[in-house]
Amino acid sequence: MARFDVQHIEGMRFLDIHLDHEMVRCEAGALNYLRGEIVVHSQLIPSVGDVVSSVIASESVYRPTYAGTGIITLASSLGGFHVFELHGESWILEKGTYWASEGSVQLQFYREKLLTSLWAGEGFVYLQTRVSGHGQVAVCTKGPVDQVELKEGEQLIVEGNCVIGRTQSVRFSMRRPTKNFWGRFTSGEPIVRSYCGPGKVLLNPTYYWRYFMMQQKQRSPQ
Repeated sequence: MARFDVQHIEGMRFLDIHLDHEMVRCEAGALNYLRGEIVVHSQLIPSVGDVVSSVIASESVYRPTYAGTGIITLASSLGGFHVFELHGESWILEKGTYWASEGSVQLQFYREKLLTSLWAGEGFVYLQTRVSGHGQVAVCTKGPVDQVELKEGEQLIVEGNCVIGRTQSVRFSMRRPTKNFWGRFTSGEPIVRSYCGPGKVLLNPTYYWRYFMMQQKQRSPQ
């Protein structure tokens, strides 16, 4: 099994992947440098369906593989990275969160229902990344990660985009925060994201402060 190590230096975080005659897959453009006997392979001509899906999902159609023995160091970030392991289940990852995975992990696009997509502000098509099978997966985060395990019928209500991913068994929908219609206009939260169990949800309860400051600076007028 490949070893995924999250490193933290000078306020920046990055991912080291140690290979011993193994293969991993990474997001396109994620490589910083590598050491050892490692062969990089990237598909030359993707299928038309993959190209269309990647454009709609704002995800890369190319996710190169790295095979051999050595160490791969991926690009650093003011945010962070979280590593978890699949044991035969499927996870739905939010757009832009997939970073790397073992070669045994299968990647596909996952489409939300039309009404959910519209209420979520994603237009007519809301595509995310689905990972399934067995092996480790690394995702990008905006801050520390909290894993919430929901029982059958239990709900998690979230305002904003703090959720990183969820097991496919968790039902996702958009809804009003209050039972009465007019309450959405006075509660300060016109619409929220609802996650209904059973299953697991990964979320960021807060930002890393350096990441937060960078986001604030980017939003401020020049």
